[in-house]
Amino acid sequence: MDLRVDDPTAPYVAELLAHHLAELAAVMGEHAFALDASGLAEPAVTFWTAWRGEKLVGFAALKLLGNGDGEVKSMRAAPEARGTGVGRALIDHVVAEARDRGLERLYLETGTSPLHQPAIDLYRKSGFLSCPPFADYESSPHNQFMVLELR
Repeated sequence: MDLRVDDPTAPYVAELLAHHLAELAAVMGEHAFALDASGLAEPAVTFWTAWRGEKLVGFAALKLLGNGDGEVKSMRAAPEARGTGVGRALIDHVVAEARDRGLERLYLETGTSPLHQPAIDLYRKSGFLSCPPFADYESSPHNQFMVLELR
């Protein structure tokens, strides 16, 4: 699998990103905080795509929050690639990049629906622990927050 820094506004990302946003909106409503292409293209965000040959199989992003903190954003494996190690490769890459950048903590916000359970399991296996809301997030029955101490 090839992971590369990429442009979230690229046409080949649009379909998977639209699927990601629509699926989250369907189960989380107004509590879905996934970034759209313009949000993923902000200067504080690094966006990666995952490829198997010529096939886009996933993406993830790292948002710098300041004060030694970062946030995992928009982690997604393509529907046909779920359960094939794409998520593991992406989270391992984002965590390694956060460490390489000298971050102290890596946060994430995710949902509570059954749709999110495979991702939650992956985050926990990667060492993420539950934490209170961070940054500008507020608690809701649809969201949960996690942190990984990097130092």
